[in-house]
Amino acid sequence: MNSKPASNQDAFTVAGYRAASLFAKLTPGPIAHASAFALSGPLAIAMRPKRQMVERHLRRINPGLSGFALRQATQEAFQSYARYYLETFRLSTLSRRQIDDGFQIEGFEHIERAVAAGKGTVLALPHLGGWEWSGRWLVDQGFGLTAVVEKLANDDLFEWFLEMRTRVGFDIIPLDDGAGLKVNEALRGNKIVSLLCDRDIVRDGERAGVQVEFFGEQTTVPAGPAFFALRTGAALIPLATYFTKRVDGHSTVVRPPIPVSRQGSLREDVARITQLLTTEIEILIRRAPEQWHLFQPNWPSDPGYQGMNTSFNV
Repeated sequence: MNSKPASNQDAFTVAGYRAASLFAKLTPGPIAHASAFALSGPLAIAMRPKRQMVERHLRRINPGLSGFALRQATQEAFQSYARYYLETFRLSTLSRRQIDDGFQIEGFEHIERAVAAGKGTVLALPHLGGWEWSGRWLVDQGFGLTAVVEKLANDDLFEWFLEMRTRVGFDIIPLDDGAGLKVNEALRGNKIVSLLCDRDIVRDGERAGVQVEFFGEQTTVPAGPAFFALRTGAALIPLATYFTKRVDGHSTVVRPPIPVSRQGSLREDVARITQLLTTEIEILIRRAPEQWHLFQPNWPSDPGYQGMNTSFNV
């Protein structure tokens, strides 16, 4: 990876994350849980433009949401966002028993069957809840997890997050020009690969995703999950992990595999399967829309969509 000199702002950003991580690691679970709620107010104020974007996305899911109910759901989105970070920072310090005690999973048999089939497993995830917690749980069960993650403009921050996730036991593939070959290799080796699939990332000023209908409006989403499943024969499984009210509590829902077969051209099949996947992702998001950490423009009608650059997200 080509690194650029770190600016003072970059160094300050990394220092801030390190300080937050140290606080989370030294703080008992109940206090960290309460801190997420305390931090969500200032976070929402500091990120006012993103608050407005969250409101837009919530109304897509529930057009009747307005007034106090909309403000409350939006605030809960920031609470979820703060909780995600604090829990992620603590993840490497917790024992297997601590992870397992507050963890519930529905549909795990779909992953077990995919692994037994021996052709690899693609877990397709929305930016929702605490996905890294379920990843740690999978590692603890002996399955392992290869996660494809977005590159950050701040190289030092990206390396810090990379080290943090590696300590948890994840194999990390940075989303760069070499990611495709590495994902293909991992799936050929019957590994479980997680791919976030609800936001099309801008690279070199362009979107390379597939057009789908997503919450009643046309947009593009990543083609990767469908493409790799078609190419390798891997199972394509939608999944989401939700925060529960319990401290360090998580509930993971694993949906049945998306049917993957060749019926037309590769482009046609990728588009068809991606739409099926997007419909499943809608089902998962509707279960807890206030835990959806999508703060960026994601539809052409969103302000700033055309000029949006790749930016940090969970």
